[in-house]
Amino acid sequence: MEGFWDDSTNAAKIQKEKSVLEEIVNTYVHLKQLYDDFDVLLEFATTENDESSAEEAIGVYKNFLSEFQAAEQKVLLSGETDPNNAIVQVNAGAGGTESCDWAYMLLRMIIRWAESKKFKVQVLDTQEGDSAGIKSATLTITGNYAYGLLKSESGVHRLVRLSPFDSAGRRHTSFASLFVSPEIDDTIEIDIQDKDLRIDVYRAGGSGGQGVNTTDSAVRITHLPTNIVVVCQNERSQLQNKAQAMKVLRSRLYELEMDKRRAKEAELEANKKDIAFGAQIRSYVLHPYKLVKDHRTDFESSQAEKVLEGDLDEFIDAYLRWQVEMATPEHES
Repeated sequence: MEGFWDDSTNAAKIQKEKSVLEEIVNTYVHLKQLYDDFDVLLEFATTENDESSAEEAIGVYKNFLSEFQAAEQKVLLSGETDPNNAIVQVNAGAGGTESCDWAYMLLRMIIRWAESKKFKVQVLDTQEGDSAGIKSATLTITGNYAYGLLKSESGVHRLVRLSPFDSAGRRHTSFASLFVSPEIDDTIEIDIQDKDLRIDVYRAGGSGGQGVNTTDSAVRITHLPTNIVVVCQNERSQLQNKAQAMKVLRSRLYELEMDKRRAKEAELEANKKDIAFGAQIRSYVLHPYKLVKDHRTDFESSQAEKVLEGDLDEFIDAYLRWQVEMATPEHES
């Protein structure tokens, strides 16, 4: 269409909507094809007594079930911002070096999950721990329904393990938090006044090497009314870092406003607790046994290593179904 790309912001929004709709259509077409293939193979297997067709039909049926469940999950993603990209913030909690290492493990888990979905990952800022791991990190996950899927991970995560930093080999409990918010475009109005912002510019940090930014291009924005602080230092120019930081701030303010509107005050209060005992949404036990358990849905897995490698799909699915269940009238009353 002539002039379509003249307004790049609007064009990008339309392209995003087009991508979401294409994904829905392609999913339907593929499921229909699997259904038809199964129907044909089943007919061969029953009328011709063909064992190879029967085996192939079983394989097609398993593929159909797997893809149908994935499509069913998309139906659960009906929130206004569920199709959006996600902004994820990781913070170490109580526990010093142990928690900084645990925060890094969580960051790695989220990145591995995103990569398995072919989503784009961009790290905006990382604050390294004093001796290991990270104190905090902020990243964007770009892909269809990234926020809708990752919102299940927002909250405090608890780790129980034999500490690699304890010479006595004792068991330690560590805490870190994930805060997930949707990337907000200009169609959703977020009122940010210049007088409410404090913008600090400083030299970007790094671990050394040619890739380190040596100019005063890192940007820290503090939103004074809410005391929300966002940092971006990974872009090469101050202007780019400021734009990314403002994008994160808009996202955080939107999520804060949505929190105020949510009817389930108990869930909201849980997200406001300290990053310590009693606040966790999920526990990861690596010793004396191996178990990952979500305390909201009661879903659990003994495959702790796989979960930490980014195998989160079953936990995400359980959360989305639990969220729908909690919204039913019998749970609201």
